[in-house]
Amino acid sequence: MDKDPGWELYRSFLAVLREGSFSGAARTLGLTQPTIGRHIKELETSLGAPLFTRAQDGLRPTDAAHAIETHAQTMATAAATLVRAISCNAVQPRAVVRIAASEIVAAEVLPLVLTEFRGRHPEIVIELSVSDRTEDLLRRAADIAVRMTRPKQAALIARRIGQVTLGFHAQRRYLDEHGRPGNMHELAQHVLIGFDRETASIRALRRLGMNLTREDFALRTDNHLAQLAAIRAGFGIGICQTALARRDPGLVHLLPKEFSLSLEVWIAMHEDLRRSPPMRAVFDYLAAALLGYVQTKGRPR
Repeated sequence: MDKDPGWELYRSFLAVLREGSFSGAARTLGLTQPTIGRHIKELETSLGAPLFTRAQDGLRPTDAAHAIETHAQTMATAAATLVRAISCNAVQPRAVVRIAASEIVAAEVLPLVLTEFRGRHPEIVIELSVSDRTEDLLRRAADIAVRMTRPKQAALIARRIGQVTLGFHAQRRYLDEHGRPGNMHELAQHVLIGFDRETASIRALRRLGMNLTREDFALRTDNHLAQLAAIRAGFGIGICQTALARRDPGLVHLLPKEFSLSLEVWIAMHEDLRRSPPMRAVFDYLAAALLGYVQTKGRPR
């Protein structure tokens, strides 16, 4: 290559990859179709390989396109982070901080926390990346992450908040109709809510004594929010965080002495962001709020 391809070429490449056509990419980027075509041609010339082939249903990515896709996505993430970093360090009225969290934490824990934070810092805009997939902070997929495992990357500032416990729970209506299990053997005779696909986490639960298989569940889903909603609706017995269950007087913690699982709660950000006042404000506020959450006490019912 005589020179490195510019970012605008990779941006057009990602748009074509996403939309499947030059015209679709042009619409999403606010450019003309010939401009998109020129960008792809320049990128192919620079890389020395074709990136798309034509098919009846649009453009299909080649092996070369798949090979550079992850790297181009990393560039896109870095570009978005650069904009956020500038907004945080420049004297601007609206800084942007991107938080990554699991579905349960994002939907059940953070809304109230972020509402209270907004009252104190209305100048900071929050972007919430919701996924049970671990976001890569080193690649700046997010600025701050709330995790249920200890971050391993050395370039991160990580703070251990504490532990949340998981346990079997059921709605009182369900227990009034079906009775309350007195042990794990009786539990297996109840209507159970559980996983659809076996994962490393499920195998870890088995090592702790939860000898249940996919066939034991009357409702199967890998979405933790859907499981929690089914427990609240009275569908059956399932596993959820005890701190969440204590907020709902209708939920009952079952067999706490026979089954209990603890998960560590961590908050992390890239060390390069520690001097940013908005980033630090969000990090410190989240840490304090999450500490209050994990320390939630309540009498077992």
